[in-house]
Formats: sequence, structure tokens, C-alpha cells
Amino acid sequence: MTTSSSPIDASWKRRFFAIWTGQAFSLLGSQLVQFALVWWLTSTTGSATVLATATLFAILPQVFISPFAGALVDRWNRRVVMIVADGLVALTTLGLVALAATGNLEVWHVYAAMLLRSAFGAFHFPAFQASTSLLVPTEQLARVNGLNQSLQGLMNIVAPPLGALLLSLMSLQAVLAVDIATAGLAILPLLFIAIPQPAVRAVAEGGSLVKNMLVDTREGFRYVKAWPGLLALIIVAMALNFIIVPTGALMPLLVTQHFQGGPAELAWLESAMGIGVIVGGIALGVWGGFKRRVITALSGILLMSGGILLLGLTPAGLFALAVVSMFVMGFGSPMANGPIFAVLQSTVRPEMQGRVMSLVNSGAAAMMPLSLLLAGPLADLVGIRTFYVVGGIACGLVALGCAFVRPLMNIESNGHAAAAAAVAAVEPAP
Repeated sequence: MTTSSSPIDASWKRRFFAIWTGQAFSLLGSQLVQFALVWWLTSTTGSATVLATATLFAILPQVFISPFAGALVDRWNRRVVMIVADGLVALTTLGLVALAATGNLEVWHVYAAMLLRSAFGAFHFPAFQASTSLLVPTEQLARVNGLNQSLQGLMNIVAPPLGALLLSLMSLQAVLAVDIATAGLAILPLLFIAIPQPAVRAVAEGGSLVKNMLVDTREGFRYVKAWPGLLALIIVAMALNFIIVPTGALMPLLVTQHFQGGPAELAWLESAMGIGVIVGGIALGVWGGFKRRVITALSGILLMSGGILLLGLTPAGLFALAVVSMFVMGFGSPMANGPIFAVLQSTVRPEMQGRVMSLVNSGAAAMMPLSLLLAGPLADLVGIRTFYVVGGIACGLVALGCAFVRPLMNIESNGHAAAAAAVAAVEPAP
């Protein structure tokens, strides 16, 4: 079966990086919106429960929409999916701008906006990830994923202090409006650059869109189930996110209540993590990681767990140590994430990647709602630092425990064989 509509030629860099640059601007706009809205919620309510609830609304679409979005992405034109998703995100932000400008913005409006932005992102993420393997040569995927991790780190450096600066100089609605402009920059190159499409099985005669979507989604689940290492990876991601997500959602309150800081201190912490991500990405690019990528990923998780634990133990008067702990967390992030995406993009068949990427994303987010529902009230009751100490220890124990999960440790060696077996399981005999 043909896996793409055209081979990857020597001009891939020009085409891919034109799209990538537009997406980088869009990411910056999204990060500014995230910072501005989180700080508005923090200054308006001062409630851990409100912050946790806002994060919950941002996660729910990733859990419930992503599996079906991936099935549709594998059938639809991925370039059009990204254009529409970016446009709808910008339209949602425009609604927030109007509400803030008229003085009518309320907490539930922010909840609704985060829900919608996440729902549109549930389509955009698999479309971009699945398109990458069709635009980039296989041997360059690891480097591109490292570059993506470095971009995320750069945004973590630039967006928080820029957001804090803009909030001090401009109104909330003016800061939010930046996201609309950056979305336009993301859409522009997609209007002129074609993205290869994988071969897609024909729609069954008389079958509705919903019926075919459900069939494709079921095939995605069967594909994952037939790959023991991938299934183990999703379960581990669920456990780690259950532990780690509350520490990120409650960061603004850690800054205000424990370190007695404001937007600048929050920006310092997030920027330190961003610097760590960039340095970690560069180090991984130079070093290349261990021969077995999964060992590199587990090493990154251990570094992140150490950073979380150190942050929870940092006294209020040693804010500089908190900055160091965030750098350590950031340094471990590209080592934990980059190798895993490289394995998936190089192994999973192109026509299945939308579904597989969405299922990985959905599985990773599945435990977050329960985690956040517990985190907010408990943090209000017992204190926020407890989550960082317990979370850091638990995260490290999960990483060490993975060494005894053979399917996960052998995900690279059994990946191609398992994928081939899955293809036989999901495709009807001719």
C-alpha cells in the first residue's frame, strides 16, 4: 500500500520550515493568551480550585474528542484541518477580546474559551504531527522533534516575561488580540504549500461519515492494542500526567502564596523551564541519547521528577533555588518527549498516524480531569507545596518502575513487528 501521495524531495526544508515558522508564531500567541488568562484568574479569584477547573476544561476535549478527531484527520485533508483549527482558535480569542473590552468578562467565559480552544487543538495536533512524517525524511525526524522541543522551550522563555510586560503596558484585551494576528501568520503559508496525503481506504458504499469515523476509530484502538509497547507507553503517560499536571496548574498560587511574588516571579519560573528545555534539546542533539531511545526518555523523566521535588522543598526565601529547579525540569523535558515521538513517527504507518497520535494524546490526558478535581480542593485544604514534594517522589518511582515493564523497554525492537501485525488485524482480507 502506498503511504503517501508523493515522495519527500530535496525541497522539504523550504516547505516544512515555512509551515513550521507560521506555527511557531501561533504558538507564541497561544502562550501569551494562556499566561494572560491564568494571571487574570489568579488575580481575580486567588483560588486553587478555579485554576484547577480552568485546566480541567482545557483537558477534557483532549480526552473525549481526540480519538475521533484522529480518525477524521486520517481521512480529511490535513492542511485544511490545520487552517480551520487555527482560524476557529482565533475566532474564540476574538470573543474574549470583545468581552474584556466591554467589561463583561467572567470566569465562566474563560472556562468556555479554554474548552473551545482545546477542542480545536484536538484536531490541529494530530494533523500537524501526522503531516510531519510526510514532509520530513525519516532520518531527520529525531532532529525535527528536538527542534520542536526547543521551540517549546523558547516559547516558555519568551512568552511569560513578554506576557508580564504586555500586561503592565496594555489592557487584557490588547494582549489577547496578539493571538489573532499570530494565528493569521500560521494560516498564511498553509494557503500556498501542499501537504502530501497518505493513502486512505475508500468510504464504504452507503456508509455515513459517523459510521466510517467510528470504524476508523475502532481500528486505531486495535492498532494500539496490538503494539504492547505503545499500550504500555500510554498507561505510563496517564500515570505521569496524573501526578504532574496539578503542579503546573497550581504554579501561579505557589508563586503568590509561598514565594509572595507576582507576574514577574511567575515569568522567571516559566522562563527558567524554557531555558532548560532549549539547553536539554541542544544537549540531546549533540549527544544523541542512549542507543535505546526509551532509556533516554526515562532519564528525562527522572530529571523532571528531581526538579519537581526540589521546587516543593525550596524555602520561601530561596527563590533562586526555585528557578534552578524549573531549569532542571525543563532540561529533562526534551529527553523525555523527543525520543518517543521519533519512535512513533518513524514506525507508525502514515495513514494511521492521525489516529495513533490522537490516542496517545487522549490516553495521556485521560487521568488529568480526576487529578485536577482532587488537586484544587486538596491544595486549598492542605497547602500547595505538598503536591510538589509528593509529585516529585511519585514521578521518580514511576520512571524507575518502567525498567521492569518489558513491552515498554522493548518498544523500539517490537514496534515494527507489532505495527505489521496490527495492520493485518485492522485491514480486511482482499
